Amino acid sequence: MFKHYAFVFLFSSFLCVDPVFAQESNALSEKSQAEIKAKLAGSINLDIKSIKASPFPSMVEVITNQGLFYASKDGKFLVQGKLYGIGSDDVVNHTEDSLSLLRIEGLKEFSNDMIVYPAKEEKHQITVFTDITCGYCRKMHKQIDEYNDLGITVKYMAYPRSGVKDQLGRLSQGFKDLQSIWCHEEPSVALTKAKLGSSVAQRICESPVEAEFDFGRQIGVNSTPAIIFPNGMLLPGYREPKDLIKILESISAES
Repeated sequence: MFKHYAFVFLFSSFLCVDPVFAQESNALSEKSQAEIKAKLAGSINLDIKSIKASPFPSMVEVITNQGLFYASKDGKFLVQGKLYGIGSDDVVNHTEDSLSLLRIEGLKEFSNDMIVYPAKEEKHQITVFTDITCGYCRKMHKQIDEYNDLGITVKYMAYPRSGVKDQLGRLSQGFKDLQSIWCHEEPSVALTKAKLGSSVAQRICESPVEAEFDFGRQIGVNSTPAIIFPNGMLLPGYREPKDLIKILESISAES
């Protein structure tokens, strides 16, 4: 049985002729996608979300519940790593480009499920995968007013670091705590109290916590805090407000 954490490859740089041409000439029909998906699904323990052409002609891009992989078109080889395109003037990280698009599109589905701390005079937005047991998440939240004062709206998504279930198949305490916060009548108040050390009163409802956790794993989140910028870039770890605003301003200037 395939275990993603034991399947480690270094997918090093590849020389591509023309990324645009490669993608166009490497287009996959729906039938081909279905055939490759069927071959892979029968041999690996991954939930395959989608399969599409990659810039590397003999490989396809596979989006799974454990992130992005590449596979041979006959479904016999699977690679985890980054795909680079080397041109005459620059090097393109095709893997990060694909993940950035996936993040931007995927976040739209959770637009009504985030806990938001809005800036009064908003200039920028960030989305942060967070957990109440994470020390740096707590540190970041204690400075939420500083981020807001700089014009940064902070939108939180849930990412229980302990996972959704424990080794016995029971809901983890981390999941239950985040679910209770998202189920609160005032989630932003409940989240702030929890990050300041208050206990969480348990509540049950149809929350987006599991779906947000699953989405985080798909797009490369494996720790908290994890910051998603408007251009789809993922930056793991805590950043001081003054440092974060510089990054946001740099991104805005490039767009």
